[in-house]
Amino acid sequence: MVLWHPSQAPIDRKTTSSKKINAAPPFILAGSFALLILLGTLLLMLPFATTSSISWEQSLFTATSAVTVTGLVVLDTGSVFTVFGQTVIALLIQCGGIGLMTFAVVTLIALGGRVGFMQGVVAKEAFNQTSASTLISVAKSVLFFSVIVECIGFVILSVYWHQELGWQQSVFHGFFYTISAFNNAGFALAPNSLMPYVDDPTINFTITGLFIAGGLGFTVWMDALKSKSWRAMTPYSKTMILGTVIINTLALFAIYAIEYNNPNTMQPLSEGGKWLAAWFQAVSPRTAGFNTLAIEHLEESTSALMLLLMFIGGGSLSTASGIKVVTFIVLIMATYSYLRRDKAITLYNREVAKESVYKALALTMISVGVTWIAIFILLLSEDAPFLDVVFEAVSALGTVGLSRGLTGSLSGVGEFIIILLMFMGRLGPLTLAYFLASPRKKRLRYPETQLTIG
Repeated sequence: MVLWHPSQAPIDRKTTSSKKINAAPPFILAGSFALLILLGTLLLMLPFATTSSISWEQSLFTATSAVTVTGLVVLDTGSVFTVFGQTVIALLIQCGGIGLMTFAVVTLIALGGRVGFMQGVVAKEAFNQTSASTLISVAKSVLFFSVIVECIGFVILSVYWHQELGWQQSVFHGFFYTISAFNNAGFALAPNSLMPYVDDPTINFTITGLFIAGGLGFTVWMDALKSKSWRAMTPYSKTMILGTVIINTLALFAIYAIEYNNPNTMQPLSEGGKWLAAWFQAVSPRTAGFNTLAIEHLEESTSALMLLLMFIGGGSLSTASGIKVVTFIVLIMATYSYLRRDKAITLYNREVAKESVYKALALTMISVGVTWIAIFILLLSEDAPFLDVVFEAVSALGTVGLSRGLTGSLSGVGEFIIILLMFMGRLGPLTLAYFLASPRKKRLRYPETQLTIG
């Protein structure tokens, strides 16, 4: 199938504005998510979607949190929303997590349509792909992989909860938690998330397995299945897998050591329960949003570590957000290479392109800037401790969903700021930067100059 051919381009190419083409994909992508949020808001306002009346602001916040797969809530999902409302939330999570473009491309193919030039550019923006020729295979693979993993999680959770809840409730719980976990959303049907299962191996490993599978990135899984060996995998996949293992392992041991004697978290647990609790809290901040320990009772040093984990996030083309693991590693390698006075950054005998370094730096700086502005405004609008405000802002931009208890008491201004952070975090700060300032080519170059740094 031909995605685009030069013969389809306008005859007068000089009149085609490159600025318009570059700005359009992020705009269309943002508009698609905004429309989905609006639809979700309207559906959640229906009388039979809730057990009691809710405000438009609460509905908008919930819909945004679901579409952006964040998990921050101003209302208890299990008690305020009916089965219909909870189903709407689950479907919003699914659409926002796997991505609108996946469904759009696959649906278009199923109907016998053709992916045009503009649709291809938008899809490339959503999938973070450089070649339009791979879009169809990527879209199909994403959908197929998601269905397979979610079916496995659904069966395990439904069977496990059968004795506790009965078949009807266990099936719905399996459906809801599978979608919420795989899409890294963190929505739960209980006000205390998964705290009752803090030392339960089945729930701990099933839920973490689902959100690690979703957060690692579809390209990594496809590469692993295709290559079938570590040596044959791409440098990106190797970096992503190794980075994830290292970060999760370091976080596991750090949280275990810090919280071991905390009477409000891990001290009452058995030795096995402590390791399970440490494991869950170590991997959940990678934008999953579930918790088995009370976040507000964690040591401040643990909260500081979680801030870093939430800021880093998961992998590209995944259900997770954040600046991404590979972005973080590229910045570390760039710093290391500069200190060693190396002329190039190398990973697995491959030189990292300067464009990738610039992109990593731009994404990180935009994320830091947006977070700082949000924290500043929240400190003005909310009467809350500094750590709670910072935790809330980083959690929202990273679409994590963990909170130290501030979400439910946010003011109108605070809710608006968090909504914006969730929206920007899901689209990606770099995508928004492209939308606000389209790149343009400079025909004139100037002499270089050296600036004093540090």
